[in-house]
Amino acid sequence: MKQDFSELDIKWTRRALELASFGIGQVSPSPLVGCVIVAENGDAVGEGTYIYDNVTHAEVIALNQAGERARGGTAYVSLEPHAHQGRTKPCTEALINAGIKRVVAPIEDPNPLVSGNGFRILRENGIEVVNSILKEEAARLNEKFFHWHKTKRPFVHLKMAISLDGRIATRTGDSRWITGEKSREKSQELRHEYDAIMVGANTVVVDNPSLTDRSGKKRRRKLARVVLDNSLKVSLNAQIVYTARDTPTILFTDSSDTEKIKELKAEGVEVVQIAEGGRNLQGVLYELGKRDLQSVLVEGGTMLAGAFNDAKLIDKVSFFIAPIVIGGKDAPTAIGGQGSQLLSTAIRLRDVETSKHDEDIEVTGYPVSGSTAF
Repeated sequence: MKQDFSELDIKWTRRALELASFGIGQVSPSPLVGCVIVAENGDAVGEGTYIYDNVTHAEVIALNQAGERARGGTAYVSLEPHAHQGRTKPCTEALINAGIKRVVAPIEDPNPLVSGNGFRILRENGIEVVNSILKEEAARLNEKFFHWHKTKRPFVHLKMAISLDGRIATRTGDSRWITGEKSREKSQELRHEYDAIMVGANTVVVDNPSLTDRSGKKRRRKLARVVLDNSLKVSLNAQIVYTARDTPTILFTDSSDTEKIKELKAEGVEVVQIAEGGRNLQGVLYELGKRDLQSVLVEGGTMLAGAFNDAKLIDKVSFFIAPIVIGGKDAPTAIGGQGSQLLSTAIRLRDVETSKHDEDIEVTGYPVSGSTAF
């Protein structure tokens, strides 16, 4: 059924999406939600952004600002209002009691506790409901939340820093820094968006990274560090090990070296033993999903990127390309593994965006065959 909406509806829905984005890093495992209350005379009289630790939902924050001016007005919400009793009372109840006459929300909440019930209850109480407006933008904003509910596994974003000829290091292993400072700042902003960051054991052994979010922005939970290490090569002196008591660190392995596992656990590392260990990417992602980790940023290296590529488990790709040529047949390329035998079966990207960071170029997109947010 075609629904009528105006340019003002688009304007205020876009503002609700912007308000929702202010909660990035501060809502997981809940969705990003923003709300604008517009009075009958067309004035915006209340705004709200959901922050998990503040508990109060965006709709209620906006309604409290609006007060009696909300009566007869329109609520623009970035996502379907919830209709169940959770940590708070139903937002549908608050909207009904406030006298809202119209709710404009782009998309249904995929959470089975919500999924369509919010819209249904609003309509049953005489409130006009308009949806599908800016639907793609709304789904993209909450792509991690949608994907987690749809698949029960985290949204996987592969991020690589490469040279113009596709290398991630020289033949001697020198890899710091291929890209420039602006690209590294953008990489930190990416880390801020994600619940977890994943690398292979070789990256830890060679680079000894801290794998932290250094964006300086607020986040609710510390970035969880995930390492795939079947041979338990990671040293007890590695940064991610001796800081594991302060920052969640999860290591997946199929090793039966009980002494090393005991030592890692004593340092605060969560060791997860599963069949095939880090080679069982489906199992790894399932375990992360059970821990309410909605999203994971995969940062390296060649073997890990290749494994995800071969398994067709990549949901989003970002390549930061530096204008340098490394060369050398022994210099590691970005994507290892078996790869595609034919160009027709190679992963192609849709919705590709490019941007410059000083002299570097970022290319971001979504695999054509990958899952969609809605």
